[in-house]
Amino acid sequence: MAEIVNMPKLGFDMVEGTLIRWVVSEDEAVQKGQVLAEIETDKATVEVESPYTGVVRRHLVDQGSIVPVSSPIAVVGEEGEEIDIEQLVGELQEQESREKPEAVVEEGIAEAQVETETISEESRLPEGVRASPLARRMAQKLGLDLRNIKGSGPTGRITKADIEAYQAAPTVSGAPSLASFPVISGEVPEDRVVPLSRLRAAIGKRMVQSKLEFPQFFVTHEYDVAALMEMRLQVNALLPEGEKTSINDYIIKAVAFALREFPNLNARLDEGNQAVIQYGHVNIGVAVAVDGGLLTVVCQDADMKSVRQISLEIRSMAARAREGRVKVEDIEGSTFSISNMGMFDVEEFIAIINPPEAAILAIGSANYVPVIKGNEIAPGWQMKATVSVDHRVSDGVEAARFLQGLAKYLEEPLRLMVPDLTG
Repeated sequence: MAEIVNMPKLGFDMVEGTLIRWVVSEDEAVQKGQVLAEIETDKATVEVESPYTGVVRRHLVDQGSIVPVSSPIAVVGEEGEEIDIEQLVGELQEQESREKPEAVVEEGIAEAQVETETISEESRLPEGVRASPLARRMAQKLGLDLRNIKGSGPTGRITKADIEAYQAAPTVSGAPSLASFPVISGEVPEDRVVPLSRLRAAIGKRMVQSKLEFPQFFVTHEYDVAALMEMRLQVNALLPEGEKTSINDYIIKAVAFALREFPNLNARLDEGNQAVIQYGHVNIGVAVAVDGGLLTVVCQDADMKSVRQISLEIRSMAARAREGRVKVEDIEGSTFSISNMGMFDVEEFIAIINPPEAAILAIGSANYVPVIKGNEIAPGWQMKATVSVDHRVSDGVEAARFLQGLAKYLEEPLRLMVPDLTG
């Protein structure tokens, strides 16, 4: 039986995606769970798995197309099966139209027509030149002729990276590019227009939403992490190269344990803002720096995993994120987030809550500083952490107690290694 594969919704705020590449060709067999295509969202390029087993009978959209969520992208059926593709897609659209108000359907059709026209106009240019919509807009703003740029994407498609590489390359005459233009006394370089990446634009949109809609407050606590630093050194001495743990791995585990004691911070408001939904799972989102912004990868059920397992998973997901090849499960489902800027010599900072979560923890550097112990001053390791909390869900007292509870695990790190000591 033939089945329609739709553009998946890979995030609660996703409305469209760009089909970057078909991994499985037409008339090729595919298994349920096998990677079918690569989709670019506002966050990253994601490998999308086939929901069905069979043969890919037809691709309904071309590579490089921008497709609204839930729109048909492919047909999967049995080999040799007679399928009326147009009728199948038509029946699906008719079913959707019955489920939506007439005005919404008409609006959606109009938007789809405009989108299709825009895609055809922007992704295919005269003389066989192909370019992504973003690359086309960048070229227009920078006054570049796309016919002079070699594309590295599928079928020679010009991408944002190709525009940036062309702009940074020396000109034929050997003159320096704008990126390396020297500052000469008496001359001021012209302003540059740098278009926002999809990721950066998405981050901006969500952070504005968070600041406008979430009444946030912030609480900071300083931790004595001398024991944690020492234990990490001992653990890493036993591990092979490439598997050494980071301080952040222990922090993830500690936060996961603390959230089990303070479930109100591992939560979100329901859609009507009438009740708090406390998550059963403790899924820790970890901010990772990638080209064009930050991407949050998710350690699922961090409270049930060892520090080493957390370390290996985060390292693997972070590598995929930086390569632009994350999986759906890598970036979805977080219930609480951590942003660690300790590696950049940042003493402390405040992070903005990642909607719809109720809180986020900002981690500063662990510094070797003078510490007062009793009546003496001695060297020690100190680290500051600031929790940002949605005031609709929690209050300052609960946030302070959460940070105090976190101290139990950061300052007595053996509790992270022995389950019987987590209580």
